[in-house]
Amino acid sequence: MIQITDKPISPEIVINSVKSDSSGCIAAYIGLIRDYSKGKKVVSVEYKDTNGTAETKLRQIAEEATRKWQINGMSIIHRTGKLKVGDINLAVAISAAHREASFTACEYAINQFKQDLPTWKKETYEDNSFSIEG
Repeated sequence: MIQITDKPISPEIVINSVKSDSSGCIAAYIGLIRDYSKGKKVVSVEYKDTNGTAETKLRQIAEEATRKWQINGMSIIHRTGKLKVGDINLAVAISAAHREASFTACEYAINQFKQDLPTWKKETYEDNSFSIEG
């Protein structure tokens, strides 16, 4: 399951989507909107898929991870829209026969996501300032 959504993300659904009888483990990452960033109190973070290519980018990340490691299943879901502190903005789950492949592929997917954020991001702070990426 590779998805861009404006709906809340259910970690349980993401994890269950990669379960298989041949998997000995699932490594998962749940990204949250934190209350402080760049030394300022965060009010909200907004993500937009401005050019409609974010899902394609997530698929590329999943395909690269599948080529590099022996994994059985992989899900990446990224939430768009205006999120508040504590909301889930990213969920990654990877199943494999052995934990090393799951952990390594999960870390790779998260790092690729952070490096090449597939969406426009606006972080708004309590002092009404903001920062924009993407």
